[in-house]
Amino acid sequence: MSIYPDIIRKTVKDIMDEPKEVKIRCKGYIPKELINGDWIDLKTAEAVTFKKGEYKEISLGIAMEIPEGYEAIVAPRSSTYKKYGIIMVNSIGIIDESYNGDGDIWRYPALAIRDTEIPEGTRIAQFRLLNHQPFINFKLVDSLNNEDRGGIGSTGDK
Repeated sequence: MSIYPDIIRKTVKDIMDEPKEVKIRCKGYIPKELINGDWIDLKTAEAVTFKKGEYKEISLGIAMEIPEGYEAIVAPRSSTYKKYGIIMVNSIGIIDESYNGDGDIWRYPALAIRDTEIPEGTRIAQFRLLNHQPFINFKLVDSLNNEDRGGIGSTGDK
């Protein structure tokens, strides 16, 4: 029998793999998608009608207490643009753990490229929780001394 408590015997990987408890407040529905998955779907909390060129912030109907040291990355679902003709104006959203009050409802900032209607409960976005970036010490250099790849869009073009 070990004299050390169980937590000391756990490896770093074991601790990292333990599920985090996240408090979530949902308006109108409890998303079944929150049970598991790598990226978690977010739904509209209300029906929305857009005219082409119009900007609106679509309520996603949730507020969340993100664990300390984490942040949420919110991105459009790949089908949102094609199905509904809206784009997320800031490309992705980053929500840190300080945005955690009951009134801090997540929203999808959308610009319509055509007239469209989006029903309540439509999956338009997705999110995942990530650890904050670790501290990085940048070192200023005159050259990276690496071979150039050819720039943006050049992968595999050799």
